[in-house]
Amino acid sequence: MDFLVIGDRSIFYYLLLIIMSLAILQALVIGGLFFLKRSGDRRANIFYGLLLISFGLTILHNLLKIAEVYEDYPALSFLPLYFTLAFPTLLFYHVKLYLYPTYHFQWSDIKHFILPLGQFLFFVIIFLTAVEYKSELDRHFFNPFYGAMEQFFYLSTFYAYLYFAHRYIRQKRKSSHQSKAVRQVWYLDTLVSVLFLLFSIHAIFVVTDFICYEFLNINLRSVKTFVALGILSFLALAFWLGVYGFQVLFWGRKVFGKLE
Repeated sequence: MDFLVIGDRSIFYYLLLIIMSLAILQALVIGGLFFLKRSGDRRANIFYGLLLISFGLTILHNLLKIAEVYEDYPALSFLPLYFTLAFPTLLFYHVKLYLYPTYHFQWSDIKHFILPLGQFLFFVIIFLTAVEYKSELDRHFFNPFYGAMEQFFYLSTFYAYLYFAHRYIRQKRKSSHQSKAVRQVWYLDTLVSVLFLLFSIHAIFVVTDFICYEFLNINLRSVKTFVALGILSFLALAFWLGVYGFQVLFWGRKVFGKLE
């Protein structure tokens, strides 16, 4: 089976890096195009663009980690590329602003951005600190923005905001009677429903890894197959968001124009 090995790495390792690179490219390109999109609500487009870009940058963070770039270049450790706590908020406001474009932000909306902003500032601050200091920090120091607590916030808020988004969609469906508006709401419902399914699969990997490591003393991160499948479950989320975003851009003016 030597033909499956390139250097000291399996060909599947390089295949995974290629798939991750494609996910990054798709997320960044399509996300960027949403800032230029004219149909639909501009604020909703910006939030979806930020959602895709945040996914792309988070995948880039994981790629650099898998490729051991951070180990070879410790000065790059904690590049502010990790935005897991921003996903739920960005998705929620994309749905909310698209369904209700007349909505005006209130001071109470600030609470939804506390965790994403805290995570970003945390990475910026740690990234700017000395390498010697960063290398001495224990992993527990990185909670709640890059550890077990971050994973808890990530999973719980994602499910919570999916639920809130679904409630807005259901409420809008009840008040929409024109065929175009019904179709638009159906597209958003499909986006959220598929995300729920894919995220549930991804959550199984996250929770299984945590339980095995913390309670069973089993390090599943040393099992390459498990790690690869866990990464692919996350990439599936990004690819789905990209596919949805592509079709919105492709015929968005016809289907995703101004919501009635």
